Amino acid sequence: MTDIPRISFEQLPEQLRSELDAKYTRLGYLGEFFQVAAHQPDALFHFNRFTEALKDALPQNLVELLALSLSKWSGNDYERVQHERLALKFNLSEEWIRDIERLDPDHATHLSDEEKAVQRLALAMAKTQGRDAYDSAQAYRKICEPQRLVAVMLTVGRYLAHSAICNTLRFSPPVASPLSTPP
Repeated sequence: MTDIPRISFEQLPEQLRSELDAKYTRLGYLGEFFQVAAHQPDALFHFNRFTEALKDALPQNLVELLALSLSKWSGNDYERVQHERLALKFNLSEEWIRDIERLDPDHATHLSDEEKAVQRLALAMAKTQGRDAYDSAQAYRKICEPQRLVAVMLTVGRYLAHSAICNTLRFSPPVASPLSTPP
């Protein structure tokens, strides 16, 4: 554990505590990412607003697909386990989660064509910092409106930023994976 002091939910500035209240209530705790990022309360406030705006812009399955794909690809188990739990809560199947976590959309059997296109784009953006993602973005644009494509790309950036911080600080999942066997 790094020597960055953790800030408890009760210690958060009022505006940030109000912003994170629903998340805190749903989880029953304030995650370590938020405890550390709270050292920059204004940035964390807007990071959470950014996250929530993107969740509102995309269907739940695509949000979970992006979170699972990018956390698995980046080795961010802290986020992966949280989103495995959320995906199951949203009635997305364990088989669907496992298909995503194989990071092989061309051989996925439980993903829709749109989900496969989104995972191809997310992985291309992550693997090459976007340099070789143009064709995947164009392919996805053929089946979606511009707003959805932009929301997907911004969500990729959000999860990669989260992964960089969690991996740098070596955060561990606060709970066990809900999958019947480890991924």
